[in-house]
Amino acid sequence: MAGRYDRNPFDEEDEVNPFADGGGRGKASGQSKFGGGPFYTTATGSVPPVTNSRLSPLPPEPADFYNPTAPVDIPLDSAADLKQKERELQAKEAELKRREQDVRRKEEAAARAGIVLEEKNWPPFFPIIHHDIANEIPIHLQKLQYVAFTTLLGLVIALLWNVIAVTTAWIKHGDAKIWFLAIIYFISGVPGAYVLWYRPLYRAFRNESALKFGWFFLFYLLHIGFCIFAAVAPPVVFRGKSLTGILPAVDLIGDHVLVGVFYFIGFGLFCLESVLSIWVIQQVYMYFRGTGKAAEMKREAARGALRAAF
Repeated sequence: MAGRYDRNPFDEEDEVNPFADGGGRGKASGQSKFGGGPFYTTATGSVPPVTNSRLSPLPPEPADFYNPTAPVDIPLDSAADLKQKERELQAKEAELKRREQDVRRKEEAAARAGIVLEEKNWPPFFPIIHHDIANEIPIHLQKLQYVAFTTLLGLVIALLWNVIAVTTAWIKHGDAKIWFLAIIYFISGVPGAYVLWYRPLYRAFRNESALKFGWFFLFYLLHIGFCIFAAVAPPVVFRGKSLTGILPAVDLIGDHVLVGVFYFIGFGLFCLESVLSIWVIQQVYMYFRGTGKAAEMKREAARGALRAAF
């Protein structure tokens, strides 16, 4: 038994396919380490060596193959593209700075000239006018300014209700002219009131301008006259039923109760508007006389007349 030896169980050797031969197989009689390949003896004789049937291993996977957060190499822009974008950003920044300086210079020039830039802030849901009594009107005049603003809103409500009431009368009587006149009163009266007397009063209280007070008194007297006329609504100048006054209300209450009630409500709104407006003009006139603005306005009027004469 000198030719046999114990094999190393951890030695990687060629594996033998046990199914290569149908018959029995003997033990190995030789090893490749001693020259020549291994051979086996069986009952029928020796069997040639069996070739290696193991497959080649797969290549190793990268270390971050299963890492979803591994960085991905993305080709970046070239240095020329980066410099071009940087130059564009610098040009835009310089343009914005230039515009900001222009706006600042215009604001300073307007402030030196006494021009106040008014930002539209009222009503809050759809700003169309500038209105900031709490910050721009002196404290002792804020109450009076708020009441004057109430008369402006009251005129809006009265003219809007006038359109509604006249619409019902048009449906009952079929006279379209009174409805068109009511629409004209609304679309001309509301912006006209703001431009002609409310804004002059606002600026007069803010800047203490005697000329603005004069504009206010002139057009506010016309406003009061219109409200009194609308509360009566005689059938002269305007068509009688185009205004919700007391006379058309009495005339319509007998034929159509609902239309007559609508006209009586309009009559009440115009009466309330007239009373508040009379109180406002009295208070403004008392302030105007008490601060000496009346004399100042007379002097300005005299200087204007002299300049016109020469």
